[in-house]
Amino acid sequence: MKNGFFTFLLLSFSIFSQEPIEATFIDKTNLNIDTLVGVDNFNTLYYIKNNVLSKKDDSKTITYNNFQLGQISSFSAFNPLKINLFYKNFNIAIILDNRLAEIFKIDFNTLQPYRNVSHISTGNDNTLWLFNQDTQQLEVFDFKNKISLAKTLPIQNVVLDIKSNYNYCWLLTTQYLFTYNYFGTLISKIKNDGFTSIAESDENIILKKQNALFYLKKNTTQFIPIITPNLLINQFLLANETLYIYNNETLQKFQLKTN
Repeated sequence: MKNGFFTFLLLSFSIFSQEPIEATFIDKTNLNIDTLVGVDNFNTLYYIKNNVLSKKDDSKTITYNNFQLGQISSFSAFNPLKINLFYKNFNIAIILDNRLAEIFKIDFNTLQPYRNVSHISTGNDNTLWLFNQDTQQLEVFDFKNKISLAKTLPIQNVVLDIKSNYNYCWLLTTQYLFTYNYFGTLISKIKNDGFTSIAESDENIILKKQNALFYLKKNTTQFIPIITPNLLINQFLLANETLYIYNNETLQKFQLKTN
């Protein structure tokens, strides 16, 4: 197929804006957990403590555990009806419904071709984005029919983090931040200047560099510094224009003024 049929933006440099974004404090909650998984628009909190996934709202807390599979290595609550957990040591993914009941189990060890998976994230319908370490490819994987719907070209970088929505996947590596669409087509490639983790909401990205956060608005190339209080940024999430920062003791909520 001719290259002219595809249109994508290939960027090999990063541009830093000189005007930072102010993060306005809203409130904070005392929290003693191991890992913050997600916060939805209804203030439902997803977290992991002692290798148990919990979903907590104003009325109750429900939990899920699968200790025989070892430590939970990655997770996504982007789609609350199909939450995914990945157990890297066993190369197995678990899909949960909104009650944290198991609805699918994907054992990549038993599939042909074999996939040595390092990262997964939520895709559209019955799909996952997964990174195959052996082929160095990102795949759109249909976990119901156990087939790949799309694959990227090999990526010769170490993967640090992965985030996705129904249409796009952001792959942060040691050298670049890649953006791919649902068909496995490269949309953008921006040089990574020390970022180690990312969060996504509405195709806007937050990136962490040391103990500082930067904002990348969709369809732009400017990494904009975010002004935050002097606190440890252990984990962070973005929901609409609300930034959540967990510092091992409290979950703090901030409004971002991005306009």
